Amino acid sequence: EEEIVNRAAQLVDSSEYKRRQAPPGIKITPRAFGRDRRLPITNRFKGCT
Repeated sequence: EEEIVNRAAQLVDSSEYKRRQAPPGIKITPRAFGRDRRLPITNRFKGCT
């Protein structure tokens, strides 16, 4: 399981650049996109592990 968790964290970290290519946009509901993204956009968050 630890390998799966590490792989998932690596995939999220490697796709962060995509979030910075466009402005965040508006939220229609309080919980748009399911559970929301909890990683900060403004401070160039690096790494979950």
